[in-house]
Amino acid sequence: MTDTPKRTPLYDLHVELGGKMVDFAGWEMPVQYPMGIMGEHTQCREKAGLFDVSHMGQVILRGENIAEKLETICPSAFTKLPVGKARYTVFTNENGGIMDDLIVTNAGDHFFLVVNASMRRQDIPHMAANLNGIDVIEIFDRALVAVQGPKAVDVVGALCPAAVDMKFMETIVADINGAVCRISRLGYTGEDGYEISIPDADAEAVTRAFLVHENCEPAGLGARDSLRLEAGLCLYGNDIDNDTSPIEASLNWAIPKRRREEGGFPGAARIQRELAEGVARKLVGIKPDGRAPARQGVEVQCANGHTIGAITSGGFSPTIGAPIAMGYVSTAHSAAGEKINLIIRGKAQPAEIVSLPFVQQNYKR
Repeated sequence: MTDTPKRTPLYDLHVELGGKMVDFAGWEMPVQYPMGIMGEHTQCREKAGLFDVSHMGQVILRGENIAEKLETICPSAFTKLPVGKARYTVFTNENGGIMDDLIVTNAGDHFFLVVNASMRRQDIPHMAANLNGIDVIEIFDRALVAVQGPKAVDVVGALCPAAVDMKFMETIVADINGAVCRISRLGYTGEDGYEISIPDADAEAVTRAFLVHENCEPAGLGARDSLRLEAGLCLYGNDIDNDTSPIEASLNWAIPKRRREEGGFPGAARIQRELAEGVARKLVGIKPDGRAPARQGVEVQCANGHTIGAITSGGFSPTIGAPIAMGYVSTAHSAAGEKINLIIRGKAQPAEIVSLPFVQQNYKR
């Protein structure tokens, strides 16, 4: 017996707008709207797209020494994270693999976290079991929407002037359309934009107010995936998982010098060793020569026909107008410009290793 998919506070609005609803991580979510995935993708790259991400887990941590205690389960640094700043991090397991990736915000008298929808049943108990003396409170009464794209600042700023001057990875609490919202300048598309936590009761009205703007259109899971792939952003369960270390995934930047040296987080021995000695495989960008997209699981071979890795995410890039992919290959074959072959439907298709991201990230620094 399977659980009935849950619905976000915006479900009825999605249906009204013509959203094609699918089961995603136990939630009924729009995969696309009448504009179509290609149109929604282009809308986000050129103007602004609005995504419902209320299925993500929103968590509040309250207690003493939250930052120090978080550092016992994450390899990032939080003790000097200023109030109003957010940081990307990962939970690591005892083998140095990635249990999940998440955003941590210092909200002053508490910390605010957003975890992946598919991992919330794991992450909440994990924190409760390991953050001694900290209250781990999962939020069930707030929606989460993302307004993403070069015109996102105009869309959100029209309703909340305080959002205009925010920088990337900054967060504030402010009024939008009469609702008290947490606004964070970040997102999962590579574009400038915001993620906005809204009380359930106000979620539809605030979302409608954004969509009234001439530069804003709704966008679904399909465009969200193609946008993040172009931006070289990992998807948990595809590009990172319990067996993959942050170093293999080229997430070294999320582990600052102090944490690299002192350790004190799960899997530190493996991660410190890989930092010192290198890794056997690395996450890379891959550009097929032809028009056939290379999907997850496709075998990667070197020019001599030896298997060197596999695709973890792949699809068609509307911005580039060609297929793109990410995957892990042996470090010896990971340099940009390396010619490789992808085994698609039993046939070798030529491709090339390229630098990530495929499309320049446009965050407001």
